[in-house]
Amino acid sequence: MENLNLLLEKNSHLESERLFLRPISIEDTEDMYEYTADEETTKFLYHAHKDLEQTKKMIENYFMKEPAGKYALVLKESNKMIGAIEFRVHEWNKSGELGFTLNRSFWGKGYITEASKVILDLAFNTLSLERVFAESHVQNAASAKVMQRLGMTHEGTMRKNHMIKGTLVDSVYYSILKEEF
Repeated sequence: MENLNLLLEKNSHLESERLFLRPISIEDTEDMYEYTADEETTKFLYHAHKDLEQTKKMIENYFMKEPAGKYALVLKESNKMIGAIEFRVHEWNKSGELGFTLNRSFWGKGYITEASKVILDLAFNTLSLERVFAESHVQNAASAKVMQRLGMTHEGTMRKNHMIKGTLVDSVYYSILKEEF
């Protein structure tokens, strides 16, 4: 069996009906800043960015440093980067962790569900994983709805397990098994 992170690296460019999924680059700074500077988009994640330089540093130090499994969501029709989706592989238990962020201007159009289905296909059919899970802030109903639309099952709530903006918050966990996909 090929190393899972190597397989993830080989699958750094994916696509769905309306989206390209590709590595995030410095050229994405302005499009990413559009949503990292938005208080509503970042409410359950981190403090909104104050300037382009902050977003550029995040791209350099986080997305480009270890790019495997970190994708820009790019609209095919306009080539605009509208969000990011991340997939971390946990080889020891054949599972993967899904996370996503989307520019608020594109909420409610099914983009995250569409991109997540591509990632689930990669997880189960290319990487041969057994389980994919996702978590979100207990008050983030929109993320929970995405997880439900993906066929994920609510596993439970972990209390004060995530530090967001200096405060410990509860997270809801969802998962889907290979045989359920």
